Amino acid sequence: MAKTNEFTKSVQDFFAAFPVDTAGAQEAFKTQAALAEKMSKVAIEAAEKSTEITSKWTRDTLSRLGDASKAKTDPADYSKAATDFASAAAEMAAENMAAFAEVAKKVQIETVELMLAAGKDISEDATAAVKKATADVTTAAKKAATAAK
Repeated sequence: MAKTNEFTKSVQDFFAAFPVDTAGAQEAFKTQAALAEKMSKVAIEAAEKSTEITSKWTRDTLSRLGDASKAKTDPADYSKAATDFASAAAEMAAENMAAFAEVAKKVQIETVELMLAAGKDISEDATAAVKKATADVTTAAKKAATAAK
């Protein structure tokens, strides 16, 4: 009957004949981490710009609302103030929505560029890993064939 340590040695010898290189996995992790960092940067910049747009829109709206809420001497002035406020609010909305659209467009373009670059990097890494693995397996197979003779 085979002893446990004989079996363990056989398994160790078997796996030693087919070495596994973790460099490929490490490179893949580094590539993914770099992509995540770049994507986070794009998202944070978009959030900052969106916050700036929203803050400016709020300040402008409150300023115009302050003008519209001032006491008037003529009742017709209230109607004019409300009309002016509504008109300015519609104009600000159009301007700010266009600004948000520009932010979204920039995010979309940068994301596509990052994904294309990442795809190229991943493809290159995979090709290199497959070539290295093929060479390693071929070498191991030759050693195993030579040892078996």
